[in-house]
Amino acid sequence: MAPSRPEKKEKADAGSLLDDAETLFEVGNIEEAIGIADKALETTGAGGDFELRAVNLLALLHIEDGDVEEARSFFERAASIDKDGDMDEKVGGGPEKFLFLAELSEEGGQDTVKWFDRGATALRKQIQTLDAITNKTPEQQASYEDRQKKLGGVLCAVAEVYMTDLSWEDDAEQRCETLITEAMMIAPGSSETWQTVANVRISQERNDEARTALKRSLELWQDLAPEDPAVPDFPTRIALARLLLETEMMEDALSVLERLVTDDDESVEAWYLGGWALYLAGEKFRDAKGSTNGAEASEDLINTWKSSRRWLAQCLKLFDVQEYEDERLGEHAVELVLNINKEIGEPEEGEDEWDVASDDDEDEEEDEEMEG
Repeated sequence: MAPSRPEKKEKADAGSLLDDAETLFEVGNIEEAIGIADKALETTGAGGDFELRAVNLLALLHIEDGDVEEARSFFERAASIDKDGDMDEKVGGGPEKFLFLAELSEEGGQDTVKWFDRGATALRKQIQTLDAITNKTPEQQASYEDRQKKLGGVLCAVAEVYMTDLSWEDDAEQRCETLITEAMMIAPGSSETWQTVANVRISQERNDEARTALKRSLELWQDLAPEDPAVPDFPTRIALARLLLETEMMEDALSVLERLVTDDDESVEAWYLGGWALYLAGEKFRDAKGSTNGAEASEDLINTWKSSRRWLAQCLKLFDVQEYEDERLGEHAVELVLNINKEIGEPEEGEDEWDVASDDDEDEEEDEEMEG
């Protein structure tokens, strides 16, 4: 009697189901994709040929759906199947699950570092394999460079953990130094690498070196088109603007921020940072009043603070409309506007302004309602 082949049919069915789920994922039909991926996982079963691919896809789908707990659970299952990230990425292998688990860690600190380290180890293996190929195809070369950049990003992320959650550890500074040194070697063409180097140098009060690193970071993308993939994402450039302000690189900070508000004119933080940068620039002109160019400095001060007030006014309008949660940012923006008004007078008619008085009235009404 010929043997039956139900297992192979089930595996084939699981693969087809996952193909369908991935297609639905691509078009944004998340709920239906989850249902089909669940069915695929049930079909292949624990230890089945498609288990890793199924759990990896389900993890990604649940992230997209906003269910972090489910996503973490599926990624942990994937990590238990592909412990070293050696399996083919086409079936859900590779380092990505470790990197997601680092980002999703509830504990943070050493738990985050643990997952990043596993991802970094897997990436190093991939890089070594590709590096050994003498005549790389264009696809292999692109993959090689992509993995180098990704490893550099992971090393920088670990350094950030040692500057924040684990800054209290005795060897935190030395670990940061080791991490950024490797990042500079493996991904010198990544703006993120030099931005992290600058952050570390600022923490070490080595501001001249921080400025040099920030200049290198900027040089890698500032002349590129907005859609170029080498341009850092919006949050990274916001962080960059803060570092530029911290190192008193005002012109560079404003250049970054002007581009940011062009990319997204509803970013409260970008408008706030631009207003703050211009306020600080105005303070420099004010301090120069006693110099021989005092009259020119005074005019520069007025023009600069008027620009600052316009940026801050836009920030505060968006702050109110969006009911922005960072109250300290809003309070500081109001404080800056009031300081400017005190120094150079109230906005002229037609000048873009934010009504501080109306905001005070709203606060009083809220206080009365609370008391009532």
